[in-house]
Amino acid sequence: MRSGLGLVGLLVVLTIVALVAKKQLAGTPQVLPAAAVQGAPADGKAPTVREQGRRIEQQIGQQVQTLTQPREMPDDAQ
Repeated sequence: MRSGLGLVGLLVVLTIVALVAKKQLAGTPQVLPAAAVQGAPADGKAPTVREQGRRIEQQIGQQVQTLTQPREMPDDAQ
């Protein structure tokens, strides 16, 4: 009897957690990064998904390159 109530309680808690998670995920708007929108063509057409993906990929590549470059170390002899 006790283990049956424990199992039912566990299922209730898991159901509540799943519903809250679903509600929170459904409520988050999916916004494009501002950098992808800035490069919009002058003719007013929205960039395609492929173009946006390419721009984001280039930006990430540039960020990775800048982060992997060695930093200048100050001279301690001063």
